Amino acid sequence: MHPTLNIAIKAARRAAAVINRASNDVELLRVESKSPNDFVTEVDRAAEEAIIQVLRDAYPTHAILAEESGETGPEAETEYQWIIDPLDGTTNFIHGFPQYAISIALARRGVVEQAVVYDPNRNEMFTASKGAGAFLNDRRIRVSKRLRLQEALVGTGFPYRQFGNVDTYLAIFKELTQKTAGLRRPGAASLDLAYVAAGRLDAFWEFGLSPWDMAAGSLLISEAGGLVSDLAGESDYLTTGNIVAGTPKVFPPLMQIIQGHCADKISA
Repeated sequence: MHPTLNIAIKAARRAAAVINRASNDVELLRVESKSPNDFVTEVDRAAEEAIIQVLRDAYPTHAILAEESGETGPEAETEYQWIIDPLDGTTNFIHGFPQYAISIALARRGVVEQAVVYDPNRNEMFTASKGAGAFLNDRRIRVSKRLRLQEALVGTGFPYRQFGNVDTYLAIFKELTQKTAGLRRPGAASLDLAYVAAGRLDAFWEFGLSPWDMAAGSLLISEAGGLVSDLAGESDYLTTGNIVAGTPKVFPPLMQIIQGHCADKISA
């Protein structure tokens, strides 16, 4: 295993210890609203601090992009940047709904090379290193062998911050409801992407995400043999915030339906 990936796993476990302690008394948490339907708790911040401490100790010159603290030093442009979501699925967490994860990725010159998505509820550690495959608790994972969209279980996330694209989203949702085996909206994009990599979902799409929602999960999928792109079929999803992912056979028809509804309607 790559030594950098080992550090990311250590950081994820450190954050999980913070989250698991807090999950026992979730009703006592102080919850703040960053914007409508976008929440943060003291747990998010404490978990992020735990992650950053581990990464800083190991790699003091690396830049860090983290959900709660934003971009942190060093000031100079560095070759390496960690992209962190300390608690993806905060809304689920504060309701005691056990679907949330810790997402940690390392990008080199903008290309994600190491990825960890950890589900502390199930003790499932999804990991990937660029060119070395994707794993779940040290077992190799691959995307599903599903061939047809009609047989596919597809994950998504409803718009919850920006509602300008809701009508377009609902039109896609309506068509896919009729043309797939089912749609699922569990509420933590990093974990949904990990599930595509592990073959539990056959595809996923969402608009308006942040880099820390997608960075680790996107590498898991590509290393597990799946396809990932933005709405234009390019690799700019970390910038645009719009992502489509799936098995090699399910991805093209899914993309065709989504693009058919979008036609310049989706804002970045």
